[in-house]
Amino acid sequence: MLRIETKSRARALQLLYAWELRGHAPLAQLATGLSRLTGPEPRVLDRAEALASGVVEAVESLDGEAARASENWRLSRMAVVERNILRLGILELRQGEVPPKVAIDEAVRLAHWFGGSRAPGFVNGVLDGIAHALGRL
Repeated sequence: MLRIETKSRARALQLLYAWELRGHAPLAQLATGLSRLTGPEPRVLDRAEALASGVVEAVESLDGEAARASENWRLSRMAVVERNILRLGILELRQGEVPPKVAIDEAVRLAHWFGGSRAPGFVNGVLDGIAHALGRL
């Protein structure tokens, strides 16, 4: 059984994926649709919406940080899933509400579940570099 925090991160990733593909549609609208698909889990969805909202509010600075940390990769060339996993991971590293190793491990877990075969290593490397740059590791 997955922890609520882990489920929330997965739902936040799904919201961000839909947000990006649907041309930045309102998160509340996307959350309603996701709730219909995944079932009503208010605690999970509320936390997912909060995470996704945090990403949307800071997307430009998150993208800038991800671009600087991902050597030889432009954000536009990254898959939508990996780009949003990085955004979530960077947000959690910045917020400092969870230990940095937890934020990185959870992002890598999302990359295993939703990303390509190289995604976990890529996400781990980028977030580790950012955590060190932020003085969190």
